Amino acid sequence: MAQNDPLHGITLEEILYILEGHYGWDGLSQHIDIRCFKQDPSIKSSLKFLRKTPWARSKVERLYIELVTTGDGPENREPKPKKENKLKTEFRSTTQTHKETHSVPPVTAKKEPKQTDLPTKKPIDSSKFTF
Repeated sequence: MAQNDPLHGITLEEILYILEGHYGWDGLSQHIDIRCFKQDPSIKSSLKFLRKTPWARSKVERLYIELVTTGDGPENREPKPKKENKLKTEFRSTTQTHKETHSVPPVTAKKEPKQTDLPTKKPIDSSKFTF
């Protein structure tokens, strides 16, 4: 049974990588009319939606089975490697740029004030006060 099942041993994420690699996001949205393929599509957002929505997941699985059984070649393709998180990359590049453009002067030891630099106290004239 499992030998004849094209979905056996393959994850939903691998299916999405194969379908996206074959059709692209535009092609996927033409084959399957769901918003996660049309508006700001990504593997992560599509996985989140498809795991919560059985009817959409079955459409994606059917498209994958159709692709595999027609011999259109996804079995010869490697799944796409995961992309690095864009925010982490942007954060690294901005902190690098900041470090390169804003140099911090080295910390030096504080000098102790000299006796002559201290303010002098004036004696209080007590004749101005009445007791």
